[in-house]
Amino acid sequence: MNSRERVLAAIARQPVDRVPSDIWATPEVWDVLRARFGTDEEVRATLHIDGIADVRPAYIGPPLAPCPADAGLDFQVYYGVWGAGLCWVGHGTGRYLEQVNYPLAHAQTVADLDAFPWPDPDWFDYAGLRAIAARHRETRVVMCGYMAPIYLHNLLRGMEQSFMDPLAEPELTGELLRRACDFEYRRHRRAFEAAEGLIDVAQVTDDLGCQTGPLMSLEVYRRFYKPHHERFIALCREFGIKVFHHDDGGMRPFLPDLVEMGIDILNPVQWTCPGMELTALKRDFGGRICFHGGVENQKILPFGTPEKVRAEVRHCIDALASDRTGYILAPCHNLQSITPLENIVAMYDEAWNYGRF
Repeated sequence: MNSRERVLAAIARQPVDRVPSDIWATPEVWDVLRARFGTDEEVRATLHIDGIADVRPAYIGPPLAPCPADAGLDFQVYYGVWGAGLCWVGHGTGRYLEQVNYPLAHAQTVADLDAFPWPDPDWFDYAGLRAIAARHRETRVVMCGYMAPIYLHNLLRGMEQSFMDPLAEPELTGELLRRACDFEYRRHRRAFEAAEGLIDVAQVTDDLGCQTGPLMSLEVYRRFYKPHHERFIALCREFGIKVFHHDDGGMRPFLPDLVEMGIDILNPVQWTCPGMELTALKRDFGGRICFHGGVENQKILPFGTPEKVRAEVRHCIDALASDRTGYILAPCHNLQSITPLENIVAMYDEAWNYGRF
């Protein structure tokens, strides 16, 4: 199998020759990998990483809110269309882009929403997307799209305020989500139409869990956010696109709803959190979804030995690929800058050798 065939088979829970792999990493980690192995393609080839190509339409709209020059176009566009700014913040173990303003933090009424300069789907160039997707699709699975109503709510109002909103401001919350998600729905529909037949996967995603359990009640989720997830998933289904759902933390209580709605891939499978035990997840949901991620990156990848990393890879493969499919091995979120290169190499080398069927 080539990388594209292998990843698609795993998503469809069909037989694979070996467990496919993917990589998520901070810019600093990519710099280390390039310094050691060469180009991005050479990194993937040397470490036997199948990967998923992420494509998107180019931004052609009005000038964006100021961001650091090296923030990266993807971040500038996603935050900038909403009027949010970014800055680099150092944390001692690497630097991270942090949001510096919340464009609707002070909104109190629907009239405040009326006065907000909402983005326009016309700000994107969909015409060139088809050629970009076609080029990547020759060798890899193609992902296009990021639809996340809770994350949009956080971005516009700030995390603390957005978690109070459903209880304190239900009318405002409902209208804000409707307008923000309508924009994302129209933007993604145009992208899917432009590259119809060439997009394999799209993200319909959000973080519903934290280290200790759910971030909100099922009641709040079902009333305010689930209808938007359902609408986005239905859009993907209309175009034959598989649904990738990223969801950190102890989010197990939401999984039955998400699986019933039609997600195809669950990431990052943070098994150290309550309810996320790997064997139980595979037993209860492995017949309907593919798992992506799993390799623990809070303790083992940054601080463990290469031998512990290899043992963790075997643990994930044994649990999540127990039927020899339905798993794409990757770090459980971005590889951090403090992760030793030898641990990264150990992870992918063990996947390459141990994950063969």
